[in-house]
Amino acid sequence: MKFGAAPLDQAKGAIMAHSQRVGERMIRKGALLDDAAIEALRGAGRSEVICARLEPGDVPEDIAADRLATPLVSPLLARSRAATGRVNLLAEAPGLLRIDAARIDRLNTIDEALTIGTLPDYAVVAPKDLVATIKIIPFSVPGNVLSVAEALARQGPSPLTLHPFRPLKVGLVVTELPGLKDSVTDKTIAITEARITALTGSLLPPVRCPHQQDAIGRALDSLVAAGADLLLVIGASAVVDRRDVGPAGIVRAGGEILHFGMPVDPGNLICLGRIGERPALVLPGCARSPSLNGIDFVLTRLFAGLAVTPRDLMRMGVGGLLKEMETRPMPREKAPATPRSGAAPRSAPLIAAVILGAGRSRRMAPHNKLLVADKSGKPMIARVVDNILSSNARPILVVTGHQAENVGHALGGRPVRYVHADDYAEGLSASLKAGIAAVPPECAAAIVCLGDMPLVTGRMIDRLLSMYDPEEGRLIVLPTFRGKQGNPMLWDRRFFAEIQQISGDSGARFLVGKHTESLCEVEMADDAVLRDFDTTESLTTLPRGMRPAGVG
Repeated sequence: MKFGAAPLDQAKGAIMAHSQRVGERMIRKGALLDDAAIEALRGAGRSEVICARLEPGDVPEDIAADRLATPLVSPLLARSRAATGRVNLLAEAPGLLRIDAARIDRLNTIDEALTIGTLPDYAVVAPKDLVATIKIIPFSVPGNVLSVAEALARQGPSPLTLHPFRPLKVGLVVTELPGLKDSVTDKTIAITEARITALTGSLLPPVRCPHQQDAIGRALDSLVAAGADLLLVIGASAVVDRRDVGPAGIVRAGGEILHFGMPVDPGNLICLGRIGERPALVLPGCARSPSLNGIDFVLTRLFAGLAVTPRDLMRMGVGGLLKEMETRPMPREKAPATPRSGAAPRSAPLIAAVILGAGRSRRMAPHNKLLVADKSGKPMIARVVDNILSSNARPILVVTGHQAENVGHALGGRPVRYVHADDYAEGLSASLKAGIAAVPPECAAAIVCLGDMPLVTGRMIDRLLSMYDPEEGRLIVLPTFRGKQGNPMLWDRRFFAEIQQISGDSGARFLVGKHTESLCEVEMADDAVLRDFDTTESLTTLPRGMRPAGVG
């Protein structure tokens, strides 16, 4: 591949290296330079352009990403389409991700043009979670380099495998001592059940018994008879030796102790045993806390159908230091109300939400799409506002124009501020500029939301807000789904002046091409960020409970 400045008369068919605005036209990075683009550049007084020109044997970035991703796909891993030289792999089921790190390292060291990034080995994933991304760095890859990578990737099974969680039945024995409050035991049971449920399992009725080995043994016998696939013991007093009461109870029930202790803190005092083929664990005291600890490392593997041996436990030390530290958020129940002495608090920036609700809804005429109510009677604009109210964005500004009074009535006193766009008929840009102009000066940024996207939840919005970080250069944040950009979009205040210069029936998305260095794309779990509902036909694709009466 040749890269650099090329005369326009030699640039036809080349790939644009940097986005450029030429008059009213934006020629984007990665676009093929055709006759029209070259004439537009020439008309703007350019005599050359920085571009990439492929040579014989070069494989374009999207094709290369597609070819490299194909052998990496395995059961329960889905893939996105190739776009901008990237293919994402996503989980299709809850489970435990295994990574052959040595093979991934070998692939990544073939050539700087080929990169594969993954989650850590043994990562817990949910459906639609992003587990790996294949990215081609330049605009093309030499064919011989790609062939070497493909051959390595095809040597044996994929280096990425997802082990789905199994719906195990779990038996729990909770021992009691005089003076132990019932509330402590109840909370321990609730926390344990939450752990098990999160891993797709179910908890059999817990058995409470005295903190004695014979009582524990009988309780375990009863749970085995009830069909337990996995047995847990939580002692009123923490186990301190493999011959302590809890482990002795496993032996009393006909089992054996395989290992005591693990290099994970919290979680050191776990005891691994079995009764027949059933794993039997005596849990450390930290199992009473919902925070991540060593028991989570073990349970996730067992639910994924992976063996846990003494050697496995002894190899959990790297990454096993889980004690709270300044760089890790504390569990909510332990977080101090005020910062520690000498620690400067870092407050979250104030980010406004601007909801565009001024349009004339011409594609759904004579109806106003924002006022179309679902079967419960809630208008679309009200559902959108409620979603945003559930997020951390504040204040919430609703831009009105067409049928402004009706929109206000539909929102029924919700805690929002109204901004009227007098020139809303001029197009989307008028509404956007009115909303941005009304953002209070104390706000660092604004997230621009569309009034016809009711599937975008407050949780999605909060994820976008959390990625905004001026110190890291993440000044424009937008969601993507399988490589396609969506809405809402977050803009740092420094771009407000540029937004005020746009015109016509278009938003500010074209500004992204001018500021790619400030862009942060956030891959979302579903396509809600791509779905607006501005036609009668589109309403039929809403979830049934959100469709208007008589639709679908």
